[in-house]
Amino acid sequence: MQIYGVTLPSRLLLGTAQYPSPQVLVQAIDASGAGLVTVSLRRETARGGDGAGFWPLLHASGCRILPNTAGCHSVREAVTTAHMARDLFGTAWIKLEVIGHADTLQPDPFALVEAARILATDGFQIFPYTTDDLVVGEKLLEAGCEVLMPWASPIGSAQGLRHVAALVTMRAHFAGVPLIVDAGIGVPSHAAQALELGFDAVLVNTAVARAGDPVAMARAFGQAVEAGRMAYQAGPMLPRDMAVPSTPIFGMANLGSGGGR
Repeated sequence: MQIYGVTLPSRLLLGTAQYPSPQVLVQAIDASGAGLVTVSLRRETARGGDGAGFWPLLHASGCRILPNTAGCHSVREAVTTAHMARDLFGTAWIKLEVIGHADTLQPDPFALVEAARILATDGFQIFPYTTDDLVVGEKLLEAGCEVLMPWASPIGSAQGLRHVAALVTMRAHFAGVPLIVDAGIGVPSHAAQALELGFDAVLVNTAVARAGDPVAMARAFGQAVEAGRMAYQAGPMLPRDMAVPSTPIFGMANLGSGGGR
């Protein structure tokens, strides 16, 4: 998978928040096979200095780091956080989040597009967390984004792909654009479903970090993503309204009644 000219080794992106310990996080990253991990600059710097040892740990994992603007609720917050992340990590990549609704954590589409336009002008390569709205997606691409990250369902809800029809429409509409399903993925089958529909990747955090065994769950997600992509490439059959027998009827012997011999 290529994004912004960079080839990533896996279609699974992994978040780094809420793990039981840094050691478990590192083991989960390794088990998942993920080549890209996201990290919230605001969350880590708010831990009273603990973040100083967190950055080298992530670098040592060998994964590419995608800083994000999680926790930002305005254009100004998001743009400022993105600039801080670029200075800290030395990368122009940024996962852009501008939250507009406190309960659902739904992105603010107006602030998101405005922040994307500002950051693109400043040389950032943006991964916008958005909804499955086609108009918002088009505006983000016009603003300078080359990838879209539509939600499956609210962050941390584990509801999976709540509006499958909308996501299918989005995949068809943005045929040549990398689409990464972000937020709401709860179990590996959700990730496989997204890849089966033709999405390029999924981003998972809470479902792995909060699992009883995060390392085993990370490995399961890595395998599910591979299975989903293989199924998509194999060309899955389309759903049908009626049953279709797997055994042909024509040519079969007629064993009905009609004669005693």
